[in-house]
Parts: sequence; structure tokens; C-alpha cells
Amino acid sequence: MENFIENPEFDSVDKQKAAKKSTLVSVAVNLGLTGSQIFAGLISGSQGLIADGIHSLSDLVADFVVLFANHHSRKGADDDHHYGHQRYETAAALFLGVMLLAVGLGMLWTAVHKIIDPTVNGQIQILALYVALGALFVKELLFRYMLAVAKRVRSSMLVANAWHARSDAASSLVVSVGIIGALLGYPILDSVGALIVGLMVAKTGWKFSWDALHDLMDRAVSEEEYQKIEKMIQSTEGVRGCHDLRTRKMGDMILVDVHIEVDANATVQVGHDIAFAAAKKVTDTLPVLSVMTHIDPV
Repeated sequence: MENFIENPEFDSVDKQKAAKKSTLVSVAVNLGLTGSQIFAGLISGSQGLIADGIHSLSDLVADFVVLFANHHSRKGADDDHHYGHQRYETAAALFLGVMLLAVGLGMLWTAVHKIIDPTVNGQIQILALYVALGALFVKELLFRYMLAVAKRVRSSMLVANAWHARSDAASSLVVSVGIIGALLGYPILDSVGALIVGLMVAKTGWKFSWDALHDLMDRAVSEEEYQKIEKMIQSTEGVRGCHDLRTRKMGDMILVDVHIEVDANATVQVGHDIAFAAAKKVTDTLPVLSVMTHIDPV
């Protein structure tokens, strides 16, 4: 006998609104940063600041990807997607990671070329440092705001986008140091700063791409979450034991399959009620989309 219980709270309106609001804030911030950094970089002659502006531009693209995924992932189940559209978020996280990786590799290529074959430019102007420090401050505030929202609504896609902003803040710090070195008479440090920024961006992109790819391949939950699920099922009244407990990620939600052992002399109704109670305990406590239970008599 098999039972299936679905979590009716998985499509949180609050989560969608919070995601949209935080992402629109990020769009506004990144629009301003992209324009000011690239313009100031061209005026002041700072390669590092231009690279940072391109990074901000990638953040802006990422924001629109998040808005797209946020809109589509809220759709419920239909004839073609019986479990809903939660994996739009995972796909978006994968896209963001690949985009970051590509941007980072592009920065590395340009920076290495500049270091190997430097061109003679005019002295970097102090304007570059002011803009870089201002961008650092704004990006760090944006990161803290976005991460707080992401943790509150339990969204891996928003966490990825928040850390995208943090990598941008870190890159602004590196760029600021490189500009200071250039102002002190070591112009190559500006290119070195751009090189380090490229490494940071590429590393972040690889991490998010790899994690999202594993989630799309039905990666199980962490060992800690697995043990929580197992403990809740086994502690349910009437459950003699459980085995073949399997989990997989579905966006930010979890799908669970488990065999529950009950008294062999129990009626079908009693066995059903025990399995239902065990599954409901799990869905009420953890972000579990559904629990498929199979009853085994013992």
C-alpha cells in the first residue's frame, strides 16, 4: 500500500514577493553602478574599474534571470509538470553560475594580456579610487540585504544572487587596492587587481554551476536533513521502523520516498493513518514538497 502527501504550503506568496522586491532593488543598484564604474574607468584610465563595471553588468543580467525564474517557479503542477515548476530556480542558479564563470574567464584573459603586453597609459586619476570605494560600500550593503531576504524565505536562487553581489563587493575591494598601488606609481597593480577579480568571479561561477548541476541530477539532501527526516518518521506513533528512505532536491524543496513498517495485524485504514501522520510530520517541519510512503507489514 502506498500513500502520497503533498505540502500545500510549498508555493509561498511571501517568498515570491520578497524575491521580486529584493531583486528589483538589486536591479536599481546595479544599473547605477554599471554606468558610473565603466564611465569613471574610461575617464580615469583604470582597467580594474572597467572590469568591475562589467562585473556589475553581469549582476544586472543575473537579476533579470532571477526575476524570470521567480515568475515561472511559482506556477503549480500541470499536465506536463506534475511536481510543479520549482526547478526553474535551480536552472536559474546554473545559468548564473555559468555566466559568472564566463565573465571571470574573460576578465582573466584581458588582465593577463595587459600584464604580459602592457600599453602606456596616462596616470590613473583619483576619481577611480573614489568610485571604487563607493561601489564597495554599496555592494556590501546590497549583499547583506539580499542574503537576509534569501535566508528568510529559504531560496537557494536568491542565496546565489546574493553571493553574486558579495563577489562584486570583494572585487571592488581588490580594484581599490590596485588603484591605490597605481596612484603610488605602480600601474601594473591595476592590471593585477583586474586579474584577481577575474579569478574570484570564475571561482564563484564554478561553485554555483557545480552545485546547481548536482541538484538537477537529483542530488540528495544533506546528511543532517536526512537524519531529521528519518527520526521524525520513526518517532511517529505506530511506526515500527523505516527503510529505503530516499530524497532528492526539487528547487528549494525536497521530495521523499520511504518504506514504513507497521504491525502486520493492523487494518489497511490503520496503516494508512500511520503513514499519513508520519508524512505530515515531515511536511509540517521541513521544506518538503511531497512524501511518497510504502507500507510494509512486520
